Amino acid sequence: MAHELPPLPYPYDALEPTIDKQTMTLHHDMHHGTYVKNLNAAIEKHANLAGKSADDLIRDLNAIPEDIRAAVRNNGGGHVNHSMYWKIMKPKGGGDPTGPIADAIHKTFGNFKDFQAKFNDAGAKQFGSGWVWLAGKPNGEVQIVTTPNQDNPISQGLYPIFGNDVWEHAYYLKYNNRRPEYLAAWWNVVNWDEINKRYAAFKSGKEAHEPALAHH
Repeated sequence: MAHELPPLPYPYDALEPTIDKQTMTLHHDMHHGTYVKNLNAAIEKHANLAGKSADDLIRDLNAIPEDIRAAVRNNGGGHVNHSMYWKIMKPKGGGDPTGPIADAIHKTFGNFKDFQAKFNDAGAKQFGSGWVWLAGKPNGEVQIVTTPNQDNPISQGLYPIFGNDVWEHAYYLKYNNRRPEYLAAWWNVVNWDEINKRYAAFKSGKEAHEPALAHH
């Protein structure tokens, strides 16, 4: 199979009490598993797409054949988004950010508390299903964005540094309709080490695309 469901980096109950074992099991095995299955089924008809990563597939959706574009957008996006989501959480995570990501947050938002409030507010206001992100812009700055369904900022030319899933299947068993409560609790399991790795990849990627300075 071209695309595979990545294993969870920790046991299903490792993020209790923030995220309960039943939610993690269903979310990873069934929801993410289905996105992977549907993505593989979609690209089966187009052999030229077999070697492409899920990131590459959704980076330029206009290049995807029209008959499978919606399926790749939804299921490829679901695969990329969730592969990131599991990694940017960990048991005994949370606390204030450290390192370069902390500097970027302070520079853009003033302080972590203000950033958290804006991020949570954007996530709470995302109508229906979707995601809230801290995304990197081509000029190296960061901004909060929301996307509907399984859309990923990569399709808009942005870099997904990290995001939180606000689909009801991510929180409903424990938090019911109290999405803001889930958004606030989620910071207790955030993996800042992994987020710093993603931020470093964004910064190095940006530098790789900048034109080299002329030598005199």
